[in-house]
Amino acid sequence: MSETPVSEMSFEDAMKELEQVVGQLERGDVALEDSIKLYERGAALKKRCEEKLREAEEKVAAITLDAEGQPAGTTAVEGK
Repeated sequence: MSETPVSEMSFEDAMKELEQVVGQLERGDVALEDSIKLYERGAALKKRCEEKLREAEEKVAAITLDAEGQPAGTTAVEGK
């Protein structure tokens, strides 16, 4: 596991580590206490990935198009 706090990870880093955590849990070759820690880390990584995806979706949704269908800027996303 990485020592990087989950809250500071990029989507790609969080996803990569989440894949490693899932792999370790699926193999079942870790002690119970370590499995619990891995599961907790995995849950935090999953949440981080979901947050980063939601942020990306909001940015894409905020892109405005001009009359020709070309990106013309962004608009504020409601609630932000």
